[in-house]
Amino acid sequence: MNFLSVEHLTKSYGERLLFSDLTFGIEQGQKVAIVAKNGAGKSTLLRCLLGLEPPDSGTVTFRKELRIAFMEQTEDLNPELSVLDAVLDHDLPEIKLIKAYTDALLANDEAKLGDLYQELTEHQAWDLEVKVQQVLSVLKLSGITQKVGQLSGGQKKRVALAKVLLSEAEFLILDEPTNHLDLDMIEWLEQYLSASQLTLLMVTHDRYFLEVVCDTILELADQTIYRYKGNFSYYLEKKAEREDQLQSTIEKAKNTFRKELDWIRRQPKARGTKQKARVDAFSDLKKVATQRLDEDELELPIKMERLGTKIVEFHKVSKAFGERIMLSDFSYHFQRQERLGIVGNNGAGKTTFLKMLTAEAEPDSGKIVIGDTIVFGYYSQDLIEVDPDMKVIDVVREVAEFIPLEKGRQLSAAQLLERFLFPRDMHYHFVHKLSGGERRRLKLLRVLMLNPNFLILDEPTNDLDIFAMSVLEEHLRLFQGSLIVVSHDRYFMDKMVDHLFVFQGEGRIKDITGNYHSYRTALAQSQRDNKNASKQTIVETPEPIAVSEKKRKMSFKEKQEFEQIEKMLPQLETEKEQLSSELSSGNLSNEQLLEKGVRLGLVVDQIDEFTLRWLELSELA
Repeated sequence: MNFLSVEHLTKSYGERLLFSDLTFGIEQGQKVAIVAKNGAGKSTLLRCLLGLEPPDSGTVTFRKELRIAFMEQTEDLNPELSVLDAVLDHDLPEIKLIKAYTDALLANDEAKLGDLYQELTEHQAWDLEVKVQQVLSVLKLSGITQKVGQLSGGQKKRVALAKVLLSEAEFLILDEPTNHLDLDMIEWLEQYLSASQLTLLMVTHDRYFLEVVCDTILELADQTIYRYKGNFSYYLEKKAEREDQLQSTIEKAKNTFRKELDWIRRQPKARGTKQKARVDAFSDLKKVATQRLDEDELELPIKMERLGTKIVEFHKVSKAFGERIMLSDFSYHFQRQERLGIVGNNGAGKTTFLKMLTAEAEPDSGKIVIGDTIVFGYYSQDLIEVDPDMKVIDVVREVAEFIPLEKGRQLSAAQLLERFLFPRDMHYHFVHKLSGGERRRLKLLRVLMLNPNFLILDEPTNDLDIFAMSVLEEHLRLFQGSLIVVSHDRYFMDKMVDHLFVFQGEGRIKDITGNYHSYRTALAQSQRDNKNASKQTIVETPEPIAVSEKKRKMSFKEKQEFEQIEKMLPQLETEKEQLSSELSSGNLSNEQLLEKGVRLGLVVDQIDEFTLRWLELSELA
């Protein structure tokens, strides 16, 4: 069933054409991602589809009475609403009942709770109520009575995501859904969307997310749409094939063009007997032959300052804000060419740690010693702080007109901008006209112009397109200084770091050798071990028996059931781990992804059901 049909859609801003004559459709159950370079018009396309911006021409048709939910890249929530009111701001009667029930719970109104309990049962809304609690819990929205206007940007983003997920919509349209989410939240959302029957259209730069969730990729390039029926790996493979074929076509056209050009030049100007068809064909041939594949690359010509023997040393450093402990008696010596990743939940102390490292904040006790040769380059999450009416080239010239490179070479501000994927026609654009990703790329350029030898990148991939990220990764791989990365981009972390600081809260930091994937594997094993230990404790710990009560013994049938569950639970846990690993491998077809995603949901439900029954029977055992 067709959910969305787009025909001949065109949009431009002044002389800048974003896309032209786009035609595509989305069927029920499809999970589609739009990928493109920053500034190509991804977010504008979504807004045109939803009628939030008018296209220059073309039509957009959704199936009648289709329930659609849209999450914008910048949240648009009423600051006066509570978190609960914002999340449940829908017209569905079941949602209204759940909101009233939650309000009655908070008010401890037993009379109202009784009436609402009956209504929720009649509307069969208890499953939805469980879903509400699950989403609020996973996205860590515990302060449901807090005003939206009092939340941080990341919290608002999570509220907007929760609102969309609880909308009971048939078609979700998401613009950068993983921004400002913890890694646990991203993995949960990945599994949730993979296993669901929802129809999905999204813009995201999270490559693992694209790999696992999506079955169709739409690439917005050259003002048109290229469609790839497969996940992200399939898209990369077929995109390379398409570009090779196009390059071959261009080369053949160039050879023919030279011959036809010679023929055109040799014809007498005064004679009108030239073959009209051949002249017309020459015009078409010229268009093909003069095409240029977009081979721009982001070049980072870093001239790193010399590193001494002493880098950065933490000596028994502690830091707290009131009762919240950020760091407790922490000691560590950074090494040359160290590649450290930092992970942990929001509020665990990651940003405080970086601020102390760069002397923006002082420790409560202990000391931090910084080597004499250290030059920090700190790329933070904040957008570039310059006058929005400045021209792009003036932002660079504000730092330096010429930038020294290695071996005595230098680059002008204009040349440097071109290497950062800012073509000449963008140099005199005002900063306020840049997209979010273009502004972040400009900020990264200014950081690297300082020639740092100790780079700190706090969420460097937010709003950067996947093409810029892949080249950034290649250049950071060659960086000879020390590197710290804080990122929720699992793919980026796996490629960039060789050990992790895991911020566990209460000032505790665990140093783990390996990349993010290694960390998650170890964490999953630890959780399994803890679960098994917990089960053994339950079985082995005798329960006190009251003198006045005679404890019922387990029946023969219950004993058989208990033994069967004990055999099945480890098998289900193993299958769960295997399915999760296969879904993240990137080696599955679309059909296999859907099949294994559904199976994973069933296995998780079975584990929960059997665990509860096991606990009941263990009381009798």
